[in-house]
Amino acid sequence: MATRVENMNKKASTKRTAIILGGSSGLGFATAKKLLQEGFSVFIIHRDRRTDLEQINDAFKEITLSGNRVHLFNMDALKQENRSEIIHRIKEVLEDGARIDVLVHSLAKGNLKPMRSPEKTELNGQDFGLTIAAMASSLFEWTKALYDHGLFAEDARVISYTSEGNTKAWANYAAVSAAKAALEAITRNIALEFAPVGIKANCIQAGVTLTPSFERIPGHETLKENALLRNPNKRLTVPEDVANVAYLLTTKEAQWITGTVITVDGGESLR
Repeated sequence: MATRVENMNKKASTKRTAIILGGSSGLGFATAKKLLQEGFSVFIIHRDRRTDLEQINDAFKEITLSGNRVHLFNMDALKQENRSEIIHRIKEVLEDGARIDVLVHSLAKGNLKPMRSPEKTELNGQDFGLTIAAMASSLFEWTKALYDHGLFAEDARVISYTSEGNTKAWANYAAVSAAKAALEAITRNIALEFAPVGIKANCIQAGVTLTPSFERIPGHETLKENALLRNPNKRLTVPEDVANVAYLLTTKEAQWITGTVITVDGGESLR
């Protein structure tokens, strides 16, 4: 069932509005916080287990204390029927004339299995398909659905999150790596084919960031140590670093940036 913060039952403001896919933790949650601080109304679509909801709801309550407009949907954003229901509810909540200014894709649902292993379950073709569908092609599906419903603003921004695994091989990361490469290709084509209707689309390549999804990667401690050694600023990326750049991409000054992959890692990928 979709849920909504109790005091957020009014119509969404005519202020700028964002949808965050995967906004209950990590980069998505940090982005939601940043956009709220900048005066956005925010719809957060997340999919979390009941055992995690108490902690997640506490975090959501914290970001709504100052009267921010947040609308929460604890639903699987990857299911077509859920997407249709969510869009229907968004249309009910939006004030007349209000549109979606920003769509942020921060879904992290992928298979982290080895391609070859004598001890562990190995990747198969279905694993690749499910991971690419969740972490890449879902960006197009949401973009197309919002466009078909006439919900995008005239100068809308689509933002997705990728990683250095898009070009580097990490053990157990093959399916996610393929999804990140596909995500970037889809983003470029959205930038090209939706340009006539004012949509700009970009990826942000975050450095190693200690998020729940990163900590599920086998061998993540080694990746963390290597990132610290490589980074000339001698610290890891934090979610707020990435959220700040996501916000910059929503500004009027960034309206000529589209079809790019922007690296936000403090120089980590320089070596």
